[in-house]
Amino acid sequence: MPGARMRKKSNSRRINPLPQQPSMASASPFLLHYRKISVLVFLILVVCLIVFLNTSSTKEGVFQSDMPSNQLYTVEVINEFPHDPGAFTQGLLYAENDTLFESTGMNGASSVRKVTLQTGEVEAIQKMQYSDFGEGLTLLGDRLIQVTWRQSTGYIYDRHNLSKFEKFSHGMPDGWGLATDGKVLFGSDGSSTLYQIDPQTMKVVKKQIVNYQGDEVHRLNELEYVYDEVWANIWMTDCIARISHKDGSVLGWILLHNLREGLLHNLKQIDVLNGIAWDRDGDRLFVTGKWWPKLYEIKLHPLKTPFNGDIKQICMPPAFPFS
Repeated sequence: MPGARMRKKSNSRRINPLPQQPSMASASPFLLHYRKISVLVFLILVVCLIVFLNTSSTKEGVFQSDMPSNQLYTVEVINEFPHDPGAFTQGLLYAENDTLFESTGMNGASSVRKVTLQTGEVEAIQKMQYSDFGEGLTLLGDRLIQVTWRQSTGYIYDRHNLSKFEKFSHGMPDGWGLATDGKVLFGSDGSSTLYQIDPQTMKVVKKQIVNYQGDEVHRLNELEYVYDEVWANIWMTDCIARISHKDGSVLGWILLHNLREGLLHNLKQIDVLNGIAWDRDGDRLFVTGKWWPKLYEIKLHPLKTPFNGDIKQICMPPAFPFS
């Protein structure tokens, strides 16, 4: 039984008793001092371990799904980097070593490109045929996967040689955004539906309606997988929705109005916010927009003051009138 001790059968042979250990009272002062130091060192190690575990979990804990569903975030600009003002950004991702991959749109100007973060220089580019309108982009292993607008097709590129690519078909009615958690692909088609796609068969395996406080969130555009969530630009707004890929609920909103408004003071030829990239290892977030001359590294701050506005009016436009 648990906790019970089994008594061994007595042995007829008499065994000489072991010499008695000295009691604490008779132990030498040196031994007592040594034991005290050992206990103190052990306690210090335990405290350090607890602090380390709490610190390591804080990084991603800020964005865990137990946050209130009405949580709002503003952003602080940490760094500004040059960005090609001729790039109609449709997909953006961070690879490694300060390298970005970007998909651009517009018929006759669509491309997939490799970009240096610090300078904005285009290291490599693969231009697309005129009939293709480039959209969302993601990286899975050595495969750069891109979808195209108003088509149920896309392209898979060799990340080391963009001139090597093949065409594929997916099950979404249209191609807008694309992201991955390393296991499945997440896709958007401009509606309120978040798709999950098998990266081997490239077929849709799951659909979820993205919703916020009982209402559908339409116009899901460029996607990024961040902190175990799917983040989505909402087309024609300056908002990013933090989406649970488990049930499609919006966990919070990131408000970036100050970025586009700041550019508009000096420029007129810019379009909407579009493009989210996450440096997982460095825990850095980057955003840009269509025809924006800058790419921003940002830091999020929970909004602590009362929000004077209706988040649904600001971040949730009506459904896009598909034709």
